[in-house]
Amino acid sequence: MDILYGYMLTKRTYNLNLFSMIKEDFLNVKRNDPALHSTFELFFNYPGLWAMFFYRISNAIYKKGLRFIPRFISAIGQFLTTVDIHPAATIGCRVFIDHGVGVVIGETAEIGDDVLIYQQVTLGGVSTSHGKRHPTVENNVVIGAGAKILGNITLGAYSKVGANSVVVKDLPSYATAVGIPARIIKCENKTCDLRHDKLPDVNKEIFQYLIKRLAVLEETVKTGDVALMEKEDHELTEIYSTFIKSM
Repeated sequence: MDILYGYMLTKRTYNLNLFSMIKEDFLNVKRNDPALHSTFELFFNYPGLWAMFFYRISNAIYKKGLRFIPRFISAIGQFLTTVDIHPAATIGCRVFIDHGVGVVIGETAEIGDDVLIYQQVTLGGVSTSHGKRHPTVENNVVIGAGAKILGNITLGAYSKVGANSVVVKDLPSYATAVGIPARIIKCENKTCDLRHDKLPDVNKEIFQYLIKRLAVLEETVKTGDVALMEKEDHELTEIYSTFIKSM
């Protein structure tokens, strides 16, 4: 499945006109960023957008079989925007790097359409071997500030990575990953709330479970009321099950 998705993504990107993709990048910001008050701001206040511009140019040249010139253009873009995108990476349409500072996208990374990436995100590798060693990010994914996505893994469509999380395994579609290493919280349906400011706190849930379990056991020992423990057991089991599913 990963190979098929990568092939389709590469084929689609090749078929799109370079200038059409650059135009889409600019229009995407104008359509979706509430902080933008004038077109003039696009040219001075959006380093992530300009990083994509330098990437589009260097990537087009890289596909022609050249190596030094695209890397040189990429280096200029990195110097001006503090965003490091390898020219060999595959990036789809309307990808927006918000704020942009410190973003790193590796050579074999693949990013789909309508992906939102915040500052300090890394799509990196975990080995020095040749071949696919960077992540695949499918369509409509949101990656929070400071998140690290490492290795040849896949973030499924409409998934979400919480700020400062470290993801080292595949993330299913319509799911959220939080923590270090990131734990996966699966959504039961495709319409679940995936707002970026509402991320589950798995550590809090397990501590609540342990505290409640100790309280119930202490009360049972004091009173000898076994029925009390059975009454509370259902709620505690649900908390524990939520924790286990996130692992």
